[in-house]
Amino acid sequence: MSSILSERQKEELHKAILDYLNASGFSESYAMLQNETHISDFVPDPKQKYAGLLEKKWTSVIRLQKKIMELETKASQMQEELNNAPVRKQTSSVDWIPRPPEQHTLTGHRNPITRVEFHPVYQTLASASEDTTIKIWDYESGDFECTLKGHTKAVQDLAFDPKGNYLVSCSADLTIKVWDVNNEYKCIKTLYGHDHSVSSVCFLPSGDKIVSASRDKTIKLWDVASGYCEKTFSGHLEWVRSVVPSEDGRWLITASNDQTARLWDTQTTETKMDFRGHDHVVEWAIFAPVIAYPYIEELIDIDNKTKNQPMPGQYIITASRDKTIKLWDINGQLLHTFVGHDNWVRGLVVHPSGKYLLSASDDKSIKIWDLKTGRCMKTLDAHSHFVTCISYCNTSPVVATGSVDQTIKVWQCR
Repeated sequence: MSSILSERQKEELHKAILDYLNASGFSESYAMLQNETHISDFVPDPKQKYAGLLEKKWTSVIRLQKKIMELETKASQMQEELNNAPVRKQTSSVDWIPRPPEQHTLTGHRNPITRVEFHPVYQTLASASEDTTIKIWDYESGDFECTLKGHTKAVQDLAFDPKGNYLVSCSADLTIKVWDVNNEYKCIKTLYGHDHSVSSVCFLPSGDKIVSASRDKTIKLWDVASGYCEKTFSGHLEWVRSVVPSEDGRWLITASNDQTARLWDTQTTETKMDFRGHDHVVEWAIFAPVIAYPYIEELIDIDNKTKNQPMPGQYIITASRDKTIKLWDINGQLLHTFVGHDNWVRGLVVHPSGKYLLSASDDKSIKIWDLKTGRCMKTLDAHSHFVTCISYCNTSPVVATGSVDQTIKVWQCR
C-alpha cells in the first residue's frame, strides 16, 4: 500500500515517534524503531521541531473533532429553524427605503450641516457646513477623504454637475466656487455678482450652466466656461431660499421667504407661475420627476392613458416652515397637502422609483410618504437636533441626512 506522505514527511513522523518513545521511557521500542527506520544518527533534542510534535498533533486533532461536532450540531439547528421559518415575500429592490439604524455617522464638521450631496458616479458624498468648509467622504466605508477650504463664511449649498467632473458651492460670503473633482478638488473659479448671502446653487442638466439663488432676492444664471453671469431673474419680494431646475432644464422652481414658490422660464427669465398657499417661509421646492407621474395621478385621481408623452416640470412639491408639504400642478393648482411633521420642513427628495417622497424636518425626523395615497408610511428618528437636508444616491440604495447636531448620517435602504 502506497503512503500518502512524502519521504520528508515520513522522516519527520518517524523522528516525532522516536522522540515520543524516548521521552516516555519506551527504550526497547525506541531501539527497534530506530533500527527499522535506519535513523541510527537520531539524537533527541528538545529544540528540534519534532520534539513533542506527536502530542501536539494528537491534541489538535481532538480539538478539531470536537469543534466539527459542535458546528455540525449548530448547522442542523439552524437548518431546522430555517425550515420552520415563515416565508417572507421578497420586496423588489426598487421599493427599498431607508431603515434604521444608520449605516454610518460621519463626524468632523464643527457647526451645523447645511447640505449633503452624492457624486453621480463615485462612492463619494460631499457635505457643506456653517463652519465654512466642505468635506468629502467615502459613503460606503464611512471614511473621511478631504476638506475643501476657500469660503470665508457658512457654506449654504453644493451640487455636482451631471457627469461628476465639477462641484459647485455657494456661501454667505457672497461667492460661488467651482471645484475640479478630478484635480484633487482644486478651486478653479470664484463667481462674484450677488449682493447678499448665496443660499442655493446647482448645475442645469446640460452641465454648462450654473444657477444660483440669493438673499438679495434674485436668481442668477452663470456660464461655467467663462464664469460670467448671463441672466438675472427678479420677482421674489424676499430672500430666495432654493432653486432647482426641471429634468429638461426648461424651467426653474424657487422657494422664498415671501411664502411663495415661483416657476421661471430659463430662456426668457419670466415668471410662469406663483404658488401661493403656505402660511410661512417656503424652504424648499422641487419638480416631481416624470417617473413619479403615474403615482401622483393615482393620488389625484387623473386618468393619463389618453395623454401624450409626459413633459418634465408638470408637478411641483414645496416644503415650508408651516410644517406642511404641498403638491401643485404647473398651473398653480394645489393638488394635495401632506400633513404630519411637527416642525419646519427643510428638505425634499423623490425616491428613484417615483413611488415615495422623503422629507427632512426640524422635528428631528425624516418621513417617507407614499405618493399614491398621500399618507406617511414611515417615520425615522434621524438626528438629535434639526434635520437640515436630505439626499438620495442614484447609484446605490443609500440616503444621507445632515443636521444641526453637526453629524451626517448615511442610511442603507432595504
